[in-house]
Amino acid sequence: MTTASSADTPAVVTEARTEPRGRRFTAGPALAYLRYVGGKLAGAVVSLFAVLVTSFFLFRIIPGDPVRTMTHGRQVSAEQLGSLRSQFGLDLPLWQQFTHYCGGALTGDLGTSYQFHAPVGSLIAEKLPATLLLTGTAVVLYSALGIWLGTRSAWHSGGLGDRFHTGLALTLWSVPSFWLGLLLVITFSVGTGPVPGLFPTGGMASGDTSGFAYVLDVAHHMVLPVLTLVAVQYAQTLLVMRSSLLDEMGGDYLTTARAKGLRDAAVRRRHAVPNALLPTVTMLFINLGHVAAGSILVETVFSWPGLGGLFYQALSVPDLPLVQGLFVVFAGAMIVMNLLADLLYPLLDPRVGR
Repeated sequence: MTTASSADTPAVVTEARTEPRGRRFTAGPALAYLRYVGGKLAGAVVSLFAVLVTSFFLFRIIPGDPVRTMTHGRQVSAEQLGSLRSQFGLDLPLWQQFTHYCGGALTGDLGTSYQFHAPVGSLIAEKLPATLLLTGTAVVLYSALGIWLGTRSAWHSGGLGDRFHTGLALTLWSVPSFWLGLLLVITFSVGTGPVPGLFPTGGMASGDTSGFAYVLDVAHHMVLPVLTLVAVQYAQTLLVMRSSLLDEMGGDYLTTARAKGLRDAAVRRRHAVPNALLPTVTMLFINLGHVAAGSILVETVFSWPGLGGLFYQALSVPDLPLVQGLFVVFAGAMIVMNLLADLLYPLLDPRVGR
């Protein structure tokens, strides 16, 4: 009995060792990542459908009649009003309007603007470059500034610089962007400020320049709106980076790196900061989603000819197709950037999605 038992044991052990391990360490993580990606893609599709539903029904509770607003100040008969409602599909039942809207959105047709009498897609494409220029520049600047100052504040936690930068960031983060923009206009643009006429009060360019002079003119007009966005938004990046780095500073791997003789700057740059960047990367992708939306209030204050100002004009009518189309573009950009961040995160941290 003893001999048979000992003879059978190696075969069982050998079989247990050779069969499952290849699949466990090759196909397992790949399948887990595919399931993770599939779940995130399904969530993004559901979110986009929810955006379509919300954009349709939300803006129909805005008070006001678009047709009467368009014909304000003109003598229009009841037959003409009915003809306009029929032209824009406003006389159809609500469910039928919704099905037409969803069908058009799925094919890229966002409808025709009531006030501009042009396709919504072409209006968005016309204004998008100005918004990308303004908010894209601001995102790059406040992300770099926030990461740099957040790293320094955390590494020298409790010091004078940390208290100053953290206090300033919290103060600016609580300031409304439109109020700060108006304050900058009063200070640096209008005649009542201490430095009047230093920067333009609004617009994107003077209109009488070309070539390199035009580039300088646009940059001159960008100073105040970009400064407003950077001052308000960099605080979020600073605080997230500071908090993440403080969590990493107590790690044993940093103690091991110092024990190997690495200088403090090398420990921070090679080990602590890369790990602390993981939450910040997710936030940066979210900020990139804001690039398409821009800043409605800042663009309105500085009369910047972007999507923010277009959205404000559409709300004042209300221009339902244009408002809905802009809302879908803004929310869709956020969903896509969140999806990209979710897909990138497992590559940066293998523990995610397993």
